[in-house]
Amino acid sequence: MKATIHIALAAALLAAAPAQAQVVGIATGQQGSLGYKTGQAVAKVVNLKAGITARSQPMAGTAAYIPLINKGEFQFGFCNAVEADYAFAGTGNFAGKPNPNLRIVGVMFPLRTGLMVAADSGVKTIADLRAKRADMRIASKYTASSIIRYYIVGALANGGMTYGDFPRQVPVSSFVKGMLALGDGKLDVALVSLGSGAARKNNAKLRSRGGVKYVSLDKSPEAVARFQKSLPAATIISMKANKRFPGLSTDANLIEIPWVMVTHKDAPVELVYKVTKAIAENQADLGKSFGAFRRNKVKLMAPTHNVAYHPGALKYFKEAGIPVGK
Repeated sequence: MKATIHIALAAALLAAAPAQAQVVGIATGQQGSLGYKTGQAVAKVVNLKAGITARSQPMAGTAAYIPLINKGEFQFGFCNAVEADYAFAGTGNFAGKPNPNLRIVGVMFPLRTGLMVAADSGVKTIADLRAKRADMRIASKYTASSIIRYYIVGALANGGMTYGDFPRQVPVSSFVKGMLALGDGKLDVALVSLGSGAARKNNAKLRSRGGVKYVSLDKSPEAVARFQKSLPAATIISMKANKRFPGLSTDANLIEIPWVMVTHKDAPVELVYKVTKAIAENQADLGKSFGAFRRNKVKLMAPTHNVAYHPGALKYFKEAGIPVGK
């Protein structure tokens, strides 16, 4: 019902626009979410720099709007690269529901996250977590944010574990609820975004326990292979200790996944070209609207991906000399 209402609202917006204007629908997550902030920033740049009238449309999340992009009912949207893989192939949280018309525009910026615990838990590495797994309450289910469970599955696989190795699983409804449950003492292990507000809140709430700490993953070839079997578009990156980021008081190996813009295979080539160009050439403006864009590197906008890039994006990458992964 919500999706139907949102589509109707989007249609009304399009109908209300001047007939001569080229109006582009950008699907986003709910207000305040990562997808919403990304969409607002991109819509602003496209409007001001590309001469295209763009309208961002908040929806329940990627599971709601990716199928609509696949059908061509929205021109653009955002998701992490792992979810783009799953959605295209009909696996993971899109099991049995493939979206073969999905195409990649490019990377907006990298997402960095990891398993977080209380600093005094005795868990510093994924091997430590394996040793203490019987006593650790871990966030599970993620009914409204199903992709998050797959992040955790990949991290556990890195340490040679599965959810089944944890007898104390605590179901949560969403990514945010799972992050905050750690600080509230309702669980012992959760996936938490680096530098997020939730990480800071958890760090403050658990001050009496030394704050919070990220669980460092294993970068051995065998462990990385297990990790990427679950999360093929993700990588494990080494982060230096940085007091600006709660949980990163010591060096740690965390998860990095590209946050990408997606479109439909039949979206006009010139439209996708213009949008890609506006994003790539206005990074400073994007960064002012949403700080996460400051992490982006334009030369890395087109890494190797299982989902094909749209021809309009490829046209710009070739023109700008941006290397495209195979």
